This record gives sequence, structure tokens and C-alpha cells, in this order.
Amino acid sequence: MSAVGGRRPVVVGEVVSLREQLNGFERLPLFGRRIVITRTREQAGTLREQLTALGAEVIEIPTLEIRDPASWEPLDSAIRRLEEFDVLLVTSANGARNFLRRLEACGRNVRDLKGLIIAAIGPATAEEFVKSGVKVDLTPRAYMAEGLLEALGDRGLHGKAFLIPRAKVARDVVPRLLTEKGGRVEVVEAYETVVPQLPVGELQRLLTPPPDVITFTSSSTASNFAKLAGENNVSELLRGAAIASIGPITSQTIRKLGLTVTIEAKQSTIPGLVRAIERHFRGKTQGE
Repeated sequence: MSAVGGRRPVVVGEVVSLREQLNGFERLPLFGRRIVITRTREQAGTLREQLTALGAEVIEIPTLEIRDPASWEPLDSAIRRLEEFDVLLVTSANGARNFLRRLEACGRNVRDLKGLIIAAIGPATAEEFVKSGVKVDLTPRAYMAEGLLEALGDRGLHGKAFLIPRAKVARDVVPRLLTEKGGRVEVVEAYETVVPQLPVGELQRLLTPPPDVITFTSSSTASNFAKLAGENNVSELLRGAAIASIGPITSQTIRKLGLTVTIEAKQSTIPGLVRAIERHFRGKTQGE
């Protein structure tokens, strides 16, 4: 099409379409909200994608690094003795993933899990087994350690042998209570979490301008953020930001750090956390 009088033509249809797209973005429930996620880079994908799909600007500040244990021998030894256990109890997706890795490394396979009751703390952990063709027998209604104990119930725990592959540092509530109920519990290190190193000034740069929300998906993400920020500075650094927690155990840790939990997921999953954040901002206008 040639220009008339030297002027470029106005492509009305394209402009209208672009305007409609922009209006669509602006109507997204988290449009214009800056939200910090603190998961490991490897595990941040689902949360980032769900928040972005709702219009949020996502800032990633990984506060965890997942590393292999200093030695695989305790886990490998337990895997070689699988027949000694009645229940395999796994409290994280990382624990499930590394257990399955070492199962193969030890010359065994998922068929060797036959006869074991497999209990997973939540759907993400269960999914690691499902992907390998392993049926999970128990997933609690409340996705935390106490929920696993409720799912196991009191019947038949006395004399049962439990294998728990988990992080080097973790809550001891499950092993302790199972032992009190007469169970024989073997806890083995399947991975460890460490605080990543950030360049000087990087945390302040990432938090400028201030975010609307910072999310914590585990007690470790909260504790490690405080270490990165400096426990005396964390309240000031997050002034004005809503703090979003994946569930009650993480919320307890956040409060122990002297912070206020603004948003808590009703269901301790990534989709549950996203829904809670969306509910928090529903009906609010940008700038509130």
C-alpha cells in the first residue's frame, strides 16, 4: 500500500488489537505486582510461571542451594537393606528424587520397593515416585510432617521399621513421635541445603524498587533469607512487602524471625500459595 500525501498509513486493526492485548494484561489479578520468589533456581519454574501468567513481575532471589550429601554411604547402606523396612517415608521432592537416584546407583530398581508402604508428604513429593512408576500409598490431607503422622494413624506402628531419607538438617518431629509409638526409625541424609553466596549489594539491588510480596516455600527459605539479609536488617529490608507463606510450619519460622505473615496458603502447595496471593490482591487496585 502506498502512502497518501507522503504520510504513512495508520494500521487501525493492529493498533486496536494491541490495545486489547494491553487491556487484557492490565485486567490480570497480579498485573503490576512485584513478587519475590526464594526457591532454588531449579525448583522456581512452576511458581514463576503461575505468577507470571497472572500478570506479576517476578524477581528471583534463590536462598537455597541443594547439594549432595558429603557421603552417600548411609543412604546406600539403607537401600541395600530395603527388606528390613516396612515403611518408606519421604518428606520432600528432593528426598524422593535422590532416593530414586541412589536406588539405581546401588543396582536396585523400583521393583525392589514392592512390599514397602510408601508415604509422601505431598503431591510434589508423590509425583517424583509416580514419574518412576511407583505407587504412593499415603499422602496426608495436611501437607506437613504432622499430617504424615495422622495419615499413618496409630494402628500397627509398634515394631514397624521406618526409613526416612531427608535433608541433613530437618525437623525431628516425625522420627521422635514414631519412636515414641514403638517404631524403629532410621533417618539417612539424602541431600543438604546451603545458603548461596550473593555479590555485595546484590540483595539490595534485587529488592529495589521494593516488592509487593516476598514468598517463602519452606522454613529453610525464610531462615536463609534472614541470613543473607542479616537478621538485624531483614525487617527493614522487607518494610512494606507482604510476606506470603506456603503453610503453618513455614509461618512459625517466619514469626520467629520477627516478621509478620500477611498471606498463608490454605493448602501447602505451590498452586495453593499462588491462590492465596491472588485472593490477597483481588479487588485491590494498583498502587494500594
